[in-house]
Amino acid sequence: MIALKRPWYQEPLVWLVIFFPASAVFGGMATIYLAISSDDGLVVDDYYKEGLEINRTLARDTAAKTHGLSAVLDINLEAHLIHVYLNAPATYQLPEAINVSFHHHTRSGFDQEMILKHAGDNIYQGTLPELIFGDFSILLAAEDWRLLKSVNVPLTSIP
Repeated sequence: MIALKRPWYQEPLVWLVIFFPASAVFGGMATIYLAISSDDGLVVDDYYKEGLEINRTLARDTAAKTHGLSAVLDINLEAHLIHVYLNAPATYQLPEAINVSFHHHTRSGFDQEMILKHAGDNIYQGTLPELIFGDFSILLAAEDWRLLKSVNVPLTSIP
């Protein structure tokens, strides 16, 4: 009896031996693509300076409470508009503009910042930047105070 010899590419054991190194190569290429295409931000080099900055930040939070400030954000996704209703005592001098920052919780490459102009009657308005879906911290700030709120995008309004 003469056994017919099959070509190497028809042997299942050969493909099993090739499969594992090939899957490692493709997995490595996928990992390299994800590492290059996503912006995870940088690790802070000087932790001591960051720690000192926290005290200044906490003072701005306290200043907002001292002034009696609170805010309501109204976001119109269809019109790409943002309105901030700043609740303040009548004795407080409202700033001409406030900064609004959208800080993504895990990916700093998607952070957005804008300035809202005073439109009268404690209302500030501006154009809403493009935001990805996910968790954001919204920071409203002026010269000596700040208000911070955590939200999940997509959103409609924030009390």
